[in-house]
Amino acid sequence: MSVIISRLYDSYSAASQVVGDLEAAGLPYADISIVSSNADNWYTPKKAAATGKIDRDGSGIDDRVEGAETGAGIGAAIGGGAGLLAGLGLMAIPGIGPVVAAGWLVATAVGAVAGGTTGGIIGALTQTGISKEDAEAYAEGVRRGGTLVTARVPDMDRGRFESIMNRSGVNIRDRAAVYRKAGWTRFDPSASPYSAEQARKEREMYSRL
Repeated sequence: MSVIISRLYDSYSAASQVVGDLEAAGLPYADISIVSSNADNWYTPKKAAATGKIDRDGSGIDDRVEGAETGAGIGAAIGGGAGLLAGLGLMAIPGIGPVVAAGWLVATAVGAVAGGTTGGIIGALTQTGISKEDAEAYAEGVRRGGTLVTARVPDMDRGRFESIMNRSGVNIRDRAAVYRKAGWTRFDPSASPYSAEQARKEREMYSRL
């Protein structure tokens, strides 16, 4: 029996490290999903193809390497086209805008969007058992520049994988409370996507909290 764990991260680099750590700990990449805001256009297929790497934090090191542990972890993350982060692609989600995404949850969300269902990411999350309230907060978090990682893990190993995902993860209930204090009530699939400047300011605000 498997359980679903979702966490929001304020930076793609933190999320990619968690993905690498999950794979290094033995979780198959087929059981992990990542959805990251591309409001600031940090990822384009041309850029990834031209440089051969994904380097959102400007460190000069491929984020997929930074996000993996040594040895087998690096092999899992970037070797031979395997690993979740090797399969990143662009898509658009109503109310969120452009995202960089990969994994099983994304396929479910894409199916919802293709079928004309707005807020496909929320439907995908609620299908896994996540409450609608939390799903809306996760979607809003991605809209505001964040990155969502969702993993299917064996029930017996939940604590081990949960501890990995808690590293740098946002407490979604606390974050939703911050959103509500500023006037947010629920995720709106017809809302305008955040601009690069709005996403940058949002990340800066949380880095000071």
